[in-house]
Amino acid sequence: MSSSLDLSSIKARWNEVLDSLLAKDRIVWLAFFDARLVSFDGSNLSINFTDSQKFGGQHDFSMARNPKHVVVLQESFHEVFGITPTISEV
Repeated sequence: MSSSLDLSSIKARWNEVLDSLLAKDRIVWLAFFDARLVSFDGSNLSINFTDSQKFGGQHDFSMARNPKHVVVLQESFHEVFGITPTISEV
């Protein structure tokens, strides 16, 4: 399935990834449920948490994110799409 996988295909099924996360670990789901999908190059999924409606100034909490949570996200992504991308925050 990965040969035709693009960002719009991922967005169309992103709720399946989130449902998988929720079933595994609610804390991990909370960490990623509001992520914005930015790009996908076939092996790397870039996400962003910027939301101009939430904060008036600059905010960057990427250093506070637990790397173990990314592993669970990768597992859920693999369950839905059959590949395990790297995840980067932009």
